[in-house]
Amino acid sequence: MALLFSFFIDVFFYNTLMKNILPSPLEYKNNNLYFDGKRLDAIAAKKRTPFYLYSKKTLRHYYEHFSKAAVKNNLPSPLVCYALKANSNKDVLAQLKKMGSGADVVSVGELKKALKAGIDPQKIVFSGVAKTAEEIRFALKCGKKGIYSFNVESIEELQLINEIAKKEKRIARVAFRLNPQVSAKTHKHISTGNKTHKFGLLKADIVEALEAREFWTNTTLVGLSIHIGSQLTEMKATVKAIEEISKLALSIDVALEFLDLGGGLGIDYTAEEKSKLTSIDTYMKTVADALEKYYYSKTDHCPRVVFEPGRIIVGKMGVLVSRVVRTKVSDSNHFTIIDAGMNDLIRPALYEAYHEVLPAQASKKLIKTDIVGPICETSDCFGSKRKLPALSAGDLVVIDNAGAYGQTMASSYNEREIATEYFV
Repeated sequence: MALLFSFFIDVFFYNTLMKNILPSPLEYKNNNLYFDGKRLDAIAAKKRTPFYLYSKKTLRHYYEHFSKAAVKNNLPSPLVCYALKANSNKDVLAQLKKMGSGADVVSVGELKKALKAGIDPQKIVFSGVAKTAEEIRFALKCGKKGIYSFNVESIEELQLINEIAKKEKRIARVAFRLNPQVSAKTHKHISTGNKTHKFGLLKADIVEALEAREFWTNTTLVGLSIHIGSQLTEMKATVKAIEEISKLALSIDVALEFLDLGGGLGIDYTAEEKSKLTSIDTYMKTVADALEKYYYSKTDHCPRVVFEPGRIIVGKMGVLVSRVVRTKVSDSNHFTIIDAGMNDLIRPALYEAYHEVLPAQASKKLIKTDIVGPICETSDCFGSKRKLPALSAGDLVVIDNAGAYGQTMASSYNEREIATEYFV
């Protein structure tokens, strides 16, 4: 009885919290799971599982909320450059382009996808520590002026960009990515803002590079950028990073066009994250207040602000839909084996990340079970000792919050096909 009560309390809070904190396309009605107002079992009736399911309505909500919050907080000419690494689906990009989004890319493959979606090259920033000569050349020759900015992460990269730009008779627009030496409270594998990480340049190295005239014959410094990590739920490290980029901007004799504050704003995967999550509105107010305190109040210059959101735009819009293959009992251990695997959603195996697993039909019969996939790895597990109805072969389950870092990190490990993506 306690398990049953707990399950329905979980369902109640799932429905209410999703509405009150971060809107989700999922909702239970009469114990049936709905996605964007349509019963999940009806959506999945003629589709091969596993598959990714996306909501255009939810995608539009988060992009519009993010961009409008920037304007509401009086940030100058804000430019949203969506981070393709989170989800590079062509229909996602087409929707974002229609709403005015730019792109943050980290490879020539992502750059080509952004361009194919019609995103203006002058709204594209190119990040990443390992840009090759081929990638730099391609980005330089996009459109009449090339891309909006190369976010430079080493002096050697700056030198290479300048050499290629000289050969191509172009002027490359560059921004230094500052490593602000802050520790973000997130998983160690997605923290990127400390000097022990491979990303960005230290302040002293940037100042030294600015004084080396040989790097600037065919490059021009147009901005500074920071990005301290992903799945950020509190803002102390963000404020400190803004303080550091502001100090650098004020110390150099360059009229910058923009300050790129990166992305990384988190979503609520767990109940704990629901309780401490920083909302989009709070995030934007925090950013605006920090910029005013550390930069705008100290200068008459007013560069625009660039953002690189990914997960906060697409994370909640998508789920991974799977069917139960069979159940298995091993002494006191109960396994629910599903047809989705870690090759479809690697976050639980890679980061020990939590994803809610929801049945298509709620039931009074509850058990504690491990939800595992078909991959020949013990880490192919989506959740241990989860409270679920007793499921049978063919029953549908949904792995929530799979819109970000699901399909983009998918693989064909064990020679499995990449799951299909569908929009409602």
